[in-house]
Amino acid sequence: MSKDSAKGGKFIPALCNIVGTLILLSVILSCVPVTVPRFMGYEIYNVVSGSMEPEIPVGSVIYVEEAAPEEVQEGDVIAFWSNNSVIAHRVVKNKIVEGSFVTRGDANAQEDMNDIDYEALIGRVAAHYPMLGQLMVLYTSSMGKAYVICFAACGAMFNMLAGRIRERRRR
Repeated sequence: MSKDSAKGGKFIPALCNIVGTLILLSVILSCVPVTVPRFMGYEIYNVVSGSMEPEIPVGSVIYVEEAAPEEVQEGDVIAFWSNNSVIAHRVVKNKIVEGSFVTRGDANAQEDMNDIDYEALIGRVAAHYPMLGQLMVLYTSSMGKAYVICFAACGAMFNMLAGRIRERRRR
């Protein structure tokens, strides 16, 4: 066996390992922003309306932490239930005696028509990241889940192929 063919025999499996590992790492790393915060106690939501723009643009993901209603301050952005939808708006006033919030979306000219009862509060928006909402949409759709599984399987297959090539070269 010549020296050149021995080098070539090591290059292809190494390349397959690298490509497979990069694919698997990209799948794992792309899952981190959607999964790890849940273990840390955050609720995660995708922003689908422009009511909080420019501060929180459409397509952002928001991380919501639990908060006692009495501790919510004026200026905090909160997430709350309204007609079976989750809304994130800024608190204009916390009416502790009445047990409700006056809220307004940053892009809206006026305060929300109805006060938000404390019972509707999900929590305070702790962080938001533009564009991550698109990733969340991908991971929550059936087709997106299928793509992610297929992509991870391709990464695993590249690593298996590298092992097979190395085994065949040894023989």
